[in-house]
Amino acid sequence: MNKPLLAALSSLALAGLGAAPAVAAPHAAKPAAVTVSYAGTVALSNCSGSVIRFPGSADTDPALVLTNGHCLETGFPSPGEVITGQSSSRSFGLLNASGSRVATLRANQVVYSTMTDTDVTIYRLTTTYAQIKSAYGISPLTVNDTHPAAGTAIKVVSGYWKRTYSCSVDGFVYRLKEGGWTWKDSVRYTSACDTIGGTSGSPVIDTNTGKVVAVNNTGNEDGERCTENNPCEVDESGNVTVRQGINYAEEIYQIPACFTTGNKLDLSAAGCTLPKP
Repeated sequence: MNKPLLAALSSLALAGLGAAPAVAAPHAAKPAAVTVSYAGTVALSNCSGSVIRFPGSADTDPALVLTNGHCLETGFPSPGEVITGQSSSRSFGLLNASGSRVATLRANQVVYSTMTDTDVTIYRLTTTYAQIKSAYGISPLTVNDTHPAAGTAIKVVSGYWKRTYSCSVDGFVYRLKEGGWTWKDSVRYTSACDTIGGTSGSPVIDTNTGKVVAVNNTGNEDGERCTENNPCEVDESGNVTVRQGINYAEEIYQIPACFTTGNKLDLSAAGCTLPKP
């Protein structure tokens, strides 16, 4: 995993920033890239994250923060474990566009957390989107509810390090295995996104839409096979591929279907495919 900060302090080599532009369709105008900044990202005590909303969220809903399952303050969820409705008082440093910390936000609940099939934690805050916007002029990032596409130009925006990585979606991994955990249909980056510990939980932003298409979570550090911090790719036939130095994210397009009016989690909702407790 792109470890929480604890194991990352020796990994500060700077990365080059390069993005492969999406290829425009013949005779079609190329979409204008949006400006991606730190606004709406957050710094956790050991990870990165972002204030998110879904397409159906209302301004008056309690705001949500997205990070990794392995960033949960009570420790890594076990393989097969799904946590919902757990009390939390975790705090988050809210960043503005330039990366300055402008506020401390606080959670009152872990709405959902798992490291099974995906690697996500979603916190509910004590403030609404409207209150955050009114007080600090910052809007949440919107989660895209469709599957990301290969070749998409992306930025991985780390609120912890105040650092942005630019690259493209290289492709998708049928199964990504790391230690005892298995993730499905993971996003593989091109090599320019050489993320490090502390970037865990960073939003992966489509530079054409400004929407969050995945959550940054891991990379193969040492070339080992399927061990912690050294995930391996497994295809549908069971063939294993190790890509040292390549990093990955987990898709989140399936999450909005599991939330109803008021940003309430409903794992029984039609179309919700997230793992259940």
